[in-house]
Amino acid sequence: MSRFIAIFAGLMCSVLSVSSAEALSPAPLSGGPAGFFERLFGGQASPTARQMVVWRGLHRPGTIVISTSQRRLYYVLGQGRAIQYGIGVGRPGFTWTGTKTVSMKREWPDWSPPAAMLRRRPDLPRYMKGGLGNPLGARALYLGSSMYRIHGSNEPETIGYAVSSGCIRMTNADVIDLYNRTRVGTRVVVLP
Repeated sequence: MSRFIAIFAGLMCSVLSVSSAEALSPAPLSGGPAGFFERLFGGQASPTARQMVVWRGLHRPGTIVISTSQRRLYYVLGQGRAIQYGIGVGRPGFTWTGTKTVSMKREWPDWSPPAAMLRRRPDLPRYMKGGLGNPLGARALYLGSSMYRIHGSNEPETIGYAVSSGCIRMTNADVIDLYNRTRVGTRVVVLP
């Protein structure tokens, strides 16, 4: 029972800290791949621009915290700061919560839709080579042994909406930025 209370208290602190995030100033973009991508495609093209925010949560630096209801992803920097990104989340019936670990990272990943998705959408290709037309976008962070990923998108207009089959979508510029900050083993906490 005491373990349940501790877990519940930790989740409540997370929810409170996410709801009280305050904008500071935009997170600086590196001159690396994300900057190149933004110049090539005319900016972030996101209705929810990446920004530095005050972070009051108890999560360690390097943790990724996802607020499904706010459609925001936070990369915890430490010292009371986090980078906030806009995301697309699972549509009704496809949301999930829990803690996962980044098990693999891929640049311009290939995509093979899971069997359940193919049953819902038989029109989908069985395999797509990585590239601009691929729905996984420029980068993907694979979450444990689950079928879920944090990935880019070739549909940036879906950011801020509940449209996916459970994966977390980001603009390609944002996922490149997050990919460059993240290592295999990173803890990912998904909240309602």
